[in-house]
Amino acid sequence: MRKGLFTLAAVGLLATGSMAACGSNEDGGDAGSGSTSGASAGKVGVILPDTKSSARWATADLKYLTDAFKAAGVEADIQNAQGDKTQFQTIADGMISSGVKVLMIVNLDSGTGKAVLDKAKAAGIATIDYDRLTLNGGADYYVSFDNVEVGKLQGQGLIDCLTEKKATKPVVAYLNGSPTDNNATLFKEGYDSILKPKFDANEYVKGPDQDVPDWDNVQGGTLFEQMLTTNKDIKGVLAANDGLGNAAIQVLKKNKLNGQVPVTGQDATVQGLQNILAGDQCMTVYKAIKDEADAASELAIALAKGQAPSSATGTVTDPESKKDVKSVLLKPQSITKANVKDVVADGFVTKEELCTADFAKACTDAGIS
Repeated sequence: MRKGLFTLAAVGLLATGSMAACGSNEDGGDAGSGSTSGASAGKVGVILPDTKSSARWATADLKYLTDAFKAAGVEADIQNAQGDKTQFQTIADGMISSGVKVLMIVNLDSGTGKAVLDKAKAAGIATIDYDRLTLNGGADYYVSFDNVEVGKLQGQGLIDCLTEKKATKPVVAYLNGSPTDNNATLFKEGYDSILKPKFDANEYVKGPDQDVPDWDNVQGGTLFEQMLTTNKDIKGVLAANDGLGNAAIQVLKKNKLNGQVPVTGQDATVQGLQNILAGDQCMTVYKAIKDEADAASELAIALAKGQAPSSATGTVTDPESKKDVKSVLLKPQSITKANVKDVVADGFVTKEELCTADFAKACTDAGIS
């Protein structure tokens, strides 16, 4: 069993891998699409969003979801829309036409997501919002992390790093996530709640505050370069994920400011963790994606088998429809140089991936063995 670092916020969540397969567990379909097959239950369709905004969608979620459905002997069709809203809808139409019993989506935006969820519900298909809540979408279930807490960890992490550097009245710049992603809104709610008292007390100065469309790292780098050009006094960067954090770090490197200006992140990507080991990024947020995938697949498997899921013991209120959505929310974890080794010990990244030649000594110093 993998080392259990993190507890689930929802009570009663069972490990999906322990579910006994009732039927065929043969691999049917293209491994690249994440297809699995089984004869004991209805089919599950899963639409992932892209591979550009975060490496997780290709390296983690696809693997963990595929493994969970195979272990349960449930047929699953897992596809990635690659950031294309038209393709997202085309994939959904194909899955609905193929007779899936459950549809799980990570929306590209709430408008597209709602259209897909409405079609699925009209066809009598159970629906799950995975990782991102589709606003006014009316999904039957929602599985994610406590995303306001993610933002709070980022805000507190930046404060800790600025305090360590003895920064006096630092100007803090924001590189927020996509304005069409409700998670980005929740992250900002979290870090605003932590940093606003510092601004109000005139201890910190609120600098540029910019959303990054589609979480695009190239745009994020361009936006941050413009921020730094017009405001040389930026002393801290609240970057909403590791990709945007790295975009800011590359600009800081060009200006010989990397390591001097604390930068946050999220997702505990290999790149983000390496930036932490190098001293260029002050923290990231680790979300145990295997736990999230297991929670979502457990729900989907129960629904595909015609069972009433028991694990969604929480609720989240949709801010647009004001309706409660049955939910499973998991607890995130702040990661700094002091505990990067915990992410490796948990099996999320390997020592071989992380500790390449350029980072070998830093890994040893961080206790990664």
